[in-house]
Amino acid sequence: MTVYKNMTLDEERALYGVSDAVIQNCRFDGPLDGESALKESRNIDLTGCDFNLRYPLWHVERGLIDNCRMTENCRAALWYDNEITIKNSIMNGIKAVRECTDITIQNCRIESPEFGWLSRKIDITDTVLNSEYPFLFSSGLYFNNFTLHGKYSFQYVKDVQIEKSFLDTKDAFWHSKNVTVTDSIVKGEYLGWYSENLKLIRCRIIGTQPLCYADNLILEDCEMIHCDLAFEKSHVNAVVKGSIDSVKNPLSGSVSADSIGEIIYDDDAESSCKIITNEKKAEEEYELCPGCRPVLS
Repeated sequence: MTVYKNMTLDEERALYGVSDAVIQNCRFDGPLDGESALKESRNIDLTGCDFNLRYPLWHVERGLIDNCRMTENCRAALWYDNEITIKNSIMNGIKAVRECTDITIQNCRIESPEFGWLSRKIDITDTVLNSEYPFLFSSGLYFNNFTLHGKYSFQYVKDVQIEKSFLDTKDAFWHSKNVTVTDSIVKGEYLGWYSENLKLIRCRIIGTQPLCYADNLILEDCEMIHCDLAFEKSHVNAVVKGSIDSVKNPLSGSVSADSIGEIIYDDDAESSCKIITNEKKAEEEYELCPGCRPVLS
């Protein structure tokens, strides 16, 4: 292995095409303002490095990035890469990951608008991401103990699994396919519109007008807080703990909750969706047995 240690590199393509290299405590910065420092590299191990220049890691095959820092000037840091693990690092700069495959991110802090676009097989654990438009058109994504502060998140994604995470975002999962979210908090507006095969299990859903125009939408043991006008034009099967503020024009399936503040049908579309509440169950039981005291389960 070739070792590059304690160097400051600012030339154009400073370490272009290096292979089987260990790069320790190096700084990619300086007055020459060179781009593409490690483009076309193979089998590289970066530890304790600082990046302040554009496009440092393009077309890289197999690499480890550990305890490194990328500033906001480190634009478009990883593009067209394969088999990269990023650990214990800080990543700033717009478009940090794009058109990459087999990326593992562990215990990182990331501030990157337009993060993770058009990528495949991304595994993210114990990480915080701030990104206005993350994961557009990406697939094969896995998240655990993931915190996201975003706006237009997970649009057009496919085959996604999210566990034990906190998503504070706006209109997440639009046009998504095959997404499962488990034991998580999902906070935002207009969640999951136009989604297909979106499944939420033991989640807390917070925000207005969620889960509309969805196909094969499933909720299992979820809570819905401040959720009004839910499920409009959706094919849904939902079991909700607690109350839903309002449900509007669901198309088919069933919605079960302890209570629903308002059920709205205000168009001519035919609906076969069954609405079930524990309040309604108690009323039906009381009609069958007038002397019995209704019990809300």
